[in-house]
Amino acid sequence: MKHEITFKPSGKKTAVSPGTTVLAASRRAGAPIPARCGGKMGCLMCKIEVDDQAKEQLSPPSEAESRKLGSLIHTGIRLACQSKIEGTVTVTIPEDKLKAAIRKQLEAARQRDQEDLW
Repeated sequence: MKHEITFKPSGKKTAVSPGTTVLAASRRAGAPIPARCGGKMGCLMCKIEVDDQAKEQLSPPSEAESRKLGSLIHTGIRLACQSKIEGTVTVTIPEDKLKAAIRKQLEAARQRDQEDLW
């Protein structure tokens, strides 16, 4: 039996076997999640956001994952390399902070340029 996983904000989907990590599923779906450690919980780059419904469809966090994430674990943050898919689920891949900062600066510059035209 396969479970479908959907990645926000891209909307990309794939079907995977139970027990597949979210990180592996993201690669299969073409919705890459950054990770440098090869899924060994060393880099903490593969954070994903999960809501209460998604929490029920993923494996519970291990003690090690809970320690690594600290209080973030209580805000719906999980590590994609440690989260195993147990049912149909939707997760959110957060925007990279550097890309978000650049995007905001570009949007502000465009808005200023438009205001100057009026």
